[in-house]
Amino acid sequence: MSVKGYKVFSPDWTCRGKQYFCPGTFEEFVSPSVCNVGMHFCKNAADCFRYYDFDPNNHVAEVIAHGTVAEDENKCATNKLEIVREIPWAEVLEVVNTGKACTGRCNSGDCNSGDCNSGNRNSGDCNSGNCNSGNRNSGNCNSGNFNSGDCNSGDCNSGNRNSGNWNSGNRNSGNCNSGNWNSGNRNSGDCNSGDCNSGNRNSGDCNSGNCNSGNRNSGNCNSGNCNSGDCNSGDWNTTSFSNGCFNTVSPKIYMFNKPTDWTFEHWRNCRARNLLNQIDDCPLEYVYLSDMTDEEKATHPEAETTGGYLKERTTADNARKWWAGLSADDRNVILSLPNFDAAIFKEITGIDVSND
Repeated sequence: MSVKGYKVFSPDWTCRGKQYFCPGTFEEFVSPSVCNVGMHFCKNAADCFRYYDFDPNNHVAEVIAHGTVAEDENKCATNKLEIVREIPWAEVLEVVNTGKACTGRCNSGDCNSGDCNSGNRNSGDCNSGNCNSGNRNSGNCNSGNFNSGDCNSGDCNSGNRNSGNWNSGNRNSGNCNSGNWNSGNRNSGDCNSGDCNSGNRNSGDCNSGNCNSGNRNSGNCNSGNCNSGDCNSGDWNTTSFSNGCFNTVSPKIYMFNKPTDWTFEHWRNCRARNLLNQIDDCPLEYVYLSDMTDEEKATHPEAETTGGYLKERTTADNARKWWAGLSADDRNVILSLPNFDAAIFKEITGIDVSND
């Protein structure tokens, strides 16, 4: 019984040192054995390229085995082989792919230059997703490998847009993150440059709190280590704003160079601090022509055309302008701060309260 198949030849129509021509019939007086004796071919055209480069310079032909045929998985051997016709490369691409417009092989998807893709427009291999230059991706648009997510340049990501590896989160440059936007590794939180953080925005490691540059903090904004409180530069504190270690009570703060009964928490929550935070920090102010002095008009004649000019303001200028706009009650809030000292206040802010 005749068996139809395909065979690939080198550019000079040789195979394993034997010269062939097309069309033609060739016979060997042997008992064929796969990979040992006989002339070899494959029933499936794509299987031929397990043994030959997928190269358009090679010849691909339809063949019929008329003699004894030995088979082993995807390869056959015979002692009588007819070369029926050479297959043009464009037809080869159609034969080895069930997808359309593929330059690769064994693709069931369309427009693939890679091999064995069920997705479309892949230059990589073995992708079930689309538009991948990497390999074995079920996601889309990946240049990395083994990604189920999309747009990853790293490998093995189920999340999206990761340049790192093994991330289930998104946009991570680090590795093994379930959180997002991490440059560190093994973070379940977000935006961490450190490692193993369940909190967010930590540059330190192993923090369950947020914004820590130290390590192993359950509190927030600590530069020290192992703090459950907040904003500690020391270690092992359950309180906040401590630069020492093993403290459970918040330290008292100095104001105007003298001790007070206030903690930093008192200061942070007081009305005076809220008022001071309203000082404008912009170094520029636009002065309209109608508000300019004669001296300003002489210095900035272009204002006649532009309608005004940008005036540079110092921090002290902004502070004095803020003070001038405060109500009497708000000024008294500032003046009632513990240990208030007018000279120190002027030295730091530029505001002379003695003019009031």
